[in-house]
Amino acid sequence: MNINYEIISATALGIALSACCGFRVFVPVLAASLAGRMGWVGLPQDMAWMATVPALICFGVAAVLEVLAYYIPVVDNLLDAIATPLSVGAGTLLASSLLPTADAEPLLRWTAALLAGGGAAGTIQMGTGLLRLLSTKTTVGTGNAVVATGENAAAITGSVASFFFPVLLAVLMLVLAVWILSGLKRQWAKMRR
Repeated sequence: MNINYEIISATALGIALSACCGFRVFVPVLAASLAGRMGWVGLPQDMAWMATVPALICFGVAAVLEVLAYYIPVVDNLLDAIATPLSVGAGTLLASSLLPTADAEPLLRWTAALLAGGGAAGTIQMGTGLLRLLSTKTTVGTGNAVVATGENAAAITGSVASFFFPVLLAVLMLVLAVWILSGLKRQWAKMRR
């Protein structure tokens, strides 16, 4: 049985980096853009724009603004409202760029990217959004800076570690996504009683 470690590693990198979009939308996109620019990852022809200098500047500015905005009270909760669909979109974009499906039929490629990358990113974003709501409710917003710091650390550390330990990070992110979904399912079951 032949195991292609390059395909496994590329798939894991796509899933892990996409899932990090659930913590911060633009930090993993910036990491992928930088990795593409430095030649650390190969981007498909139609995604080569991600490695351009203008894209790198845009993603860098967006990442810094996003990280800082989560420390502003009220703005952090508003950002969570738009971050879920953005994280799904960013996760899908990253998965499409990094999963070894560049030669596949476009419908198959983007469907796989949406399910693997967008699904993981959206699930983790829902979990962090609910955590922020709980923090806002229990600490009247004073604990939200701690939550934001944890999310920033997870996004940055996860994005960097994805390039060095892609399989481990992909497994950890998928376990986290399953844990969040099972918690949401339990809460839903309690509410329906």
